[in-house]
Amino acid sequence: MTESNQKTGDQELVITRVFDAPRDLVWKAWTEPEHVMEWWGPKGFTAPIVKTDFRVGGKSLLCMRSPEGEDYWSTGVYREIVEPEKIVTTDSFSDAQGNVVPASHYGMSGDWPSELLVTVTFEEDDGKTKLTLRHEGFPDRENRDLAKAGWSESLDKLAEHLRKI
Repeated sequence: MTESNQKTGDQELVITRVFDAPRDLVWKAWTEPEHVMEWWGPKGFTAPIVKTDFRVGGKSLLCMRSPEGEDYWSTGVYREIVEPEKIVTTDSFSDAQGNVVPASHYGMSGDWPSELLVTVTFEEDDGKTKLTLRHEGFPDRENRDLAKAGWSESLDKLAEHLRKI
């Protein structure tokens, strides 16, 4: 597994990582709730609830639980799905019912938009999978860097999950 980060503006995060697994398996681990529950969230966090209506216009609702037992909910709407190559979805903080809430609801600082955009691409790479994640709309560098750390730890957990399946 290798990772690289591209230089982007303060509002955008791009992470590219190569997983030692075929693209179809990485796609499955990214799109099927029972797999997402195994790796979603930074180190020490769990994902006890993952609901998806995986189709263009469908919604997702995810709960990330901290080691202290605090729940952080997010929701999104799938804008584009090209199996097994690309997923584009919105990303918003939400409550447990999927209603969008401001970032301040979870104690986040900064002037957050109500939704961000996440684009994930999956490319064949000689029996491995090159995954590129683009997360756009952060209010500033500090929040982008926090997200980078969270995504990096989640992707570490995804790599471990892929080794198990």
